[in-house]
Parts: sequence; structure tokens; C-alpha cells
Amino acid sequence: MVKNMSNRRDDRGRELHKVTCADCGQETEVPFKPDGSRPVYCRECYRKRRPRRY
Repeated sequence: MVKNMSNRRDDRGRELHKVTCADCGQETEVPFKPDGSRPVYCRECYRKRRPRRY
């Protein structure tokens, strides 16, 4: 049995939606359809904003 050692999820077949980052204004794609009730961030801004793990 071969295991996928990657930490990334298998995104094949997942629909991506173009959005503008609420922090830096960069256009990016996300794997969900935003409903407009919460801000959406690009990968870099999301990493800056998420709580640190201990």
C-alpha cells in the first residue's frame, strides 16, 4: 500500500472561486464560494492573521 506523504489535500475536482483578498487586495482563488458575510484572505494574509499554535 502506497501512502501519499503530502500534507496537501487532494483538490482534484474541487471548484475554485476567484476572490479579492480583504487585506492586501490581491486576486486569489479559494475552494469555497464566499457568501459575503466574512472577509476572505489570500494564503499569505491568512497565514499572518491565523492564531499561532503552541
